[in-house]
Amino acid sequence: MSVETKIKDIIAEQLGINEDDIAPESSLSVDLGADSLDIIELVMALEEEFEMEIADEEAEQLDTVNDFIEFVSRRSC
Repeated sequence: MSVETKIKDIIAEQLGINEDDIAPESSLSVDLGADSLDIIELVMALEEEFEMEIADEEAEQLDTVNDFIEFVSRRSC
């Protein structure tokens, strides 16, 4: 399973939305309706899934689905 697919799965599960509604350019807060708690929970789920730590400062810079995909892809190489 690709990083993109895993991240979309986690976002869909965390936000209770259909995976088909998630596009790479979707903003978590604006387009997908995530609030700050949702984003914290999403970051924690990604840390667990990909066995990495995401600093608060780094997480604050991530807005779109693609931002998360690129971040995880860079860090897991």
